[in-house]
Amino acid sequence: MRFPFRWVSLALFLLLPRLLPADVNPTPPSAASTPAIPTPAIHRSLARITTTAQDPNYREPWASGSIEEGVGTGFIIDGQRVLTNAHVVSNARFVTIEKEDDPRKYSATVEFIAHDCDLAVLKVNESGFFDGTVPLALGGIPEIESTVSAYGYPVGGDRMSVTEGIVSRIDFETYTHSLVDSHLAIQISAAINPGNSGGPVLQHGRVVGVAFQGYSGDVAQNVGYMIPVPVIERFLKDISSGHYDGYMDLSIATFPLQNPAMRHALGLTDDDRGVMVSTVAAEGCSDGVLKEGDVLLTIDSHEIASDGFVVLDGARVQMAEVVERKFKGDNVKLHILRDHHEMDVIVKLDAAWPYLMQANTYDAAPRYVLYGGLLFQPLSRNFLETYDIDDLQVRYFYDYFLQDELYKEHPEIIVLSAILPDPINTYLSDLKDGIVDEINGEKVRTLDDLANGFRKQSDQYVIKLLGQGRPIVLDRAAVEAARERIDERYNVVKEQNLRD
Repeated sequence: MRFPFRWVSLALFLLLPRLLPADVNPTPPSAASTPAIPTPAIHRSLARITTTAQDPNYREPWASGSIEEGVGTGFIIDGQRVLTNAHVVSNARFVTIEKEDDPRKYSATVEFIAHDCDLAVLKVNESGFFDGTVPLALGGIPEIESTVSAYGYPVGGDRMSVTEGIVSRIDFETYTHSLVDSHLAIQISAAINPGNSGGPVLQHGRVVGVAFQGYSGDVAQNVGYMIPVPVIERFLKDISSGHYDGYMDLSIATFPLQNPAMRHALGLTDDDRGVMVSTVAAEGCSDGVLKEGDVLLTIDSHEIASDGFVVLDGARVQMAEVVERKFKGDNVKLHILRDHHEMDVIVKLDAAWPYLMQANTYDAAPRYVLYGGLLFQPLSRNFLETYDIDDLQVRYFYDYFLQDELYKEHPEIIVLSAILPDPINTYLSDLKDGIVDEINGEKVRTLDDLANGFRKQSDQYVIKLLGQGRPIVLDRAAVEAARERIDERYNVVKEQNLRD
């Protein structure tokens, strides 16, 4: 479940109604034809994953970040593939896989990764790994209060571990890997500890989930979450094309129409149908198709209640669930009321939500421009956590980027993040953390705009910052003369990176 629910406080995600895709059978046809794995043979399906990862360096984006090693779990599925969590192999530089009762370490690579639903598929590069292994079959959604078993390699030992738990909740939850995506998740009364991540959760010999997150001990004891089969199946279907496109969304915000006076003003009857579009995101899928003030009455022929819910296969679920089941290139048919006239419109899901500044970012190098010892970077969650900026203007642009539609004027918020001191940039320290507005009279909407501004031949570059009366003025000849000096002094090997 994605935008517009990103605008809701993360705490409210825990209060969302329990949603269960009613079109998912407890045992899908594909799984029914595959025999379940006897419990004693599960060890032949598990994989212990060791990842050497290198985090990006946002303070010195031209340099490499720290190297860390982590351990997680994966399991073998059909097609000689290993399924695990995205966070187990994020920012990976080297991955090895081990099998139970096999002393060898096999090298592997990340074939597909989905940071929006925290899943990844690994490809083993060495022959012989799959000898004697058994792929696990997918099951369905377990019943509340039923027992499940979580397998993995948690901290505390090198051998396989198994813990039992009770299914206690089936709900939409925030996936902490990205911190902006929310999908179906299943809560179980079994702790998910470091190392358990990516391991299968089984019931009757079939996979009913992938262990992926839990609470720390000071919040809750013996509470863990698993990614359920509907999310797993959607991921596997998406990558069957050879590329992962990700979850789609309408890129709109809506509000309920339960107030009788408002319904009357809009020309609606008392049938308790419809929600109003409050925002249409620029460059989103609905841009140019829907308008603010439109009332959505049906989505793919499903009537939309005034609280934003629809009925799918007998279950009452959030309207977003309709889009949650679709893929890139699919169409969404909406019956709407616009200016008191009913009409049908088609939204083509040609791209995911384009503004992910508030999401955790992985497997991407920091983007930046360094000029005259001034380091400019786009505002992002990774950036903000690195610098721990408390500037009120920067915090406003981050916190209200979506709510106040700041992306319309500034698709990227370009911040003067650091100054490498040199005689050519003396007395500019008080402008650090400023947000770039213009360069030589031209608006800066993206990092590319700033880079292009510096490419243009000019004797001086005048950079205006939002809310600052004093601009930054750089003399081009002086910058060119200082380039080698600055690069050598601060070990700068590359002065810009415009692409992930």
